[in-house]
Amino acid sequence: MSAEPTASSPASVWQKTQFSNLIRYVPSGIYFARFRVRGKLIRKSLKTDVLSVAKLRLGDIEKLERQSAETQTNATRGKLTFGEALEIYRKRINGAVNLKPRSKDYYGQRMTALLASWPELGKTDVRKITTGDCISWAASFGAESSATAYNNTVKVLRDVIAICIESGARYDNPALAIKRASVRPKKLRLPEFDKFNDFLAVMEKAGGRFSKSCADLVRFLAYGGFRKSEAANVTWADCDFARNKIAVRGDAQTGTKNSEVREVPMIPDMQKLLGRLSKERLDATPGSPVMLVQECQKAMDRAAKKVGVQRITHHDLRHLFATRCIESGVDIPTVSRWLGHKDGGALAMRVYGHLRDAHSADMAKRVKFSSPEPADTVPAPMQEVA
Repeated sequence: MSAEPTASSPASVWQKTQFSNLIRYVPSGIYFARFRVRGKLIRKSLKTDVLSVAKLRLGDIEKLERQSAETQTNATRGKLTFGEALEIYRKRINGAVNLKPRSKDYYGQRMTALLASWPELGKTDVRKITTGDCISWAASFGAESSATAYNNTVKVLRDVIAICIESGARYDNPALAIKRASVRPKKLRLPEFDKFNDFLAVMEKAGGRFSKSCADLVRFLAYGGFRKSEAANVTWADCDFARNKIAVRGDAQTGTKNSEVREVPMIPDMQKLLGRLSKERLDATPGSPVMLVQECQKAMDRAAKKVGVQRITHHDLRHLFATRCIESGVDIPTVSRWLGHKDGGALAMRVYGHLRDAHSADMAKRVKFSSPEPADTVPAPMQEVA
């Protein structure tokens, strides 16, 4: 990691580029943004030595710095509103290189929810937002929201007010008085073996154009423990029939959650499913996706009602895979690895620990140190002691 260059660095270490406001620090090869805002020289590392990436980050840096300068001017004049600070926050979220598109979209949803639930907030002078205002909003919003949505919306409120503090518009954060809601893990209510097969049969015979493909997607998710986005990206080239493994390949946009590659073994049911599909789709190329549909929630909802089971989501099928694995005797660290968790099994223990305990109790009944007595053994008569 190279040292940050200072204003006293020799001019020879800086290399101009063909792009305005973009320079390169020669010793490290790292690109920097260099421009003036209201007469002040700004020079910030773009933290990359790749020109195409630097060009993208340059625009974001310029927008943020100019917006920040405008905000500070407004704050000095006492004109900063929550809506103005929220726009700065929105640009920071959208420009954050460490956030995935899904996360950015979710933050956008929380911002929308915040303004919808507190209509006058956007035009409110940030200095006039009180602790009482924040607590009153939280009580109303929390009554109609899930704990997760509530906590993340509160985070947005706090972060935006923190920007106001950063700009000098106010000196405290009244949103810190809002208490975090306890997030209770979802109670898993998964279909039993026979009900699941009935569920699949109803989906397959629904009569729609993609009914059979929807049923196959449910099987694929349940037999492999994939996330919906992961399943959509599995191609025939990822299916290694010689080793009976499926490579789950990720990317920053739509792949695995950790943007890495993991291998999931083909359980016997998965082998049968892929074997049938490969015979049905002789025109498929190695690059063709294995699944012909990417989601089937409406079809699952209809099937669940007909079979009489609780609503099942795509993610529930991932839980079903893990549950069946553990009930079959697979240890939790191994299941965690197949699911793509990076915590060594800690999350899986919290979600599926009760299954391990039940399985452990059943297994304990099989452990004996003495030979079992024959069922027809008659106890010997007691002899009198002289």
